[in-house]
Amino acid sequence: MPNPSALLTWEPITLRLCHPFRLSYGTSEMRRVFWLRLVGDAGWGEAAFPPYYGVKESEIFALWQEAAQCTKPLPDIPDEVSRWVGENGPAPGRAALDMALHDRIARQQGVPLYRILGLPPPPPLPTSFTIAIAEPEEMARLAGQAAAYPILKIKLGSDDDLARLAAVRAARPDARLRVDANASWSRDDAMERIRVLEPLGLELIEQPLPKDDFAGLGYLQAHTELPIVADESLQNFADLEKLAAAGVRAINLKLMKVGGLAPALRMLRRARELGMRVMLGCMIETSLGITAMAHLASLADWLDLDAPLLVANDPFDGVLYDNQARVHLPNRPGIGVVRRR
Repeated sequence: MPNPSALLTWEPITLRLCHPFRLSYGTSEMRRVFWLRLVGDAGWGEAAFPPYYGVKESEIFALWQEAAQCTKPLPDIPDEVSRWVGENGPAPGRAALDMALHDRIARQQGVPLYRILGLPPPPPLPTSFTIAIAEPEEMARLAGQAAAYPILKIKLGSDDDLARLAAVRAARPDARLRVDANASWSRDDAMERIRVLEPLGLELIEQPLPKDDFAGLGYLQAHTELPIVADESLQNFADLEKLAAAGVRAINLKLMKVGGLAPALRMLRRARELGMRVMLGCMIETSLGITAMAHLASLADWLDLDAPLLVANDPFDGVLYDNQARVHLPNRPGIGVVRRR
């Protein structure tokens, strides 16, 4: 267990999902995340990572144990955060440290996080709402239940993809549909699937191919007007440059993949220089991680920040969703999250 007198402590939180969450990788009903707290509750962070990412908790704990004994002064400006965190250790562990340090700086100044990052107030963009893989009838039912959400993100990854998407479209003819195959299609059949699915009215297709097939993603992008959005393929700056060189038009940024707010903001700005569009995404996280990411929304094209809507026992009060599924930040300093009573 972490030493309570150290610079930081952490504790696990088990999240219960409102519905079984089935992706091409498998099905989850619960997810385990970690809440990191600087001493005196000066700043909070979160580490969330799905089982299929292969991240070892022991490696994250080792990173945090080393940070907890660090004798370097904590950073007082955002430009110092990345140097303090370093580049070693799993990305979700670095993300939690990065978030907590940014939260501390903004709280000390009594301003919201986006202010210390030099960003304008985030506009109220709508988030997509995820419909996980199920039988077509069940996906249609869930889509109908989600009538309050104008944008649906449909998880696919099987031979029944057309039937599933058609059932959702029939249940929600009004919805904007985004498709996420979670790297489950092969290059050989992806073009045919895209050709068949396009008439159902899609906004984009996320990660249709295995994460290392940069050339394949570029090939698909060259043969469709729909944005091909790289998710699993984007883990670091080198990946961003490779994707742009391959001709991929869009990326899905997640704090837990890239190691926190500082690297995410640098990658976001570089993506803009490369002419790429940007989605702000998430794992299954609490409102702590989601609210931190929402502070970057002024630079984004799309939001996929619906994790608090998928979780039955979110312990934090953070972002608010209005009746059009638009994301609003709380009016509090720092990340702006408090523990629910």
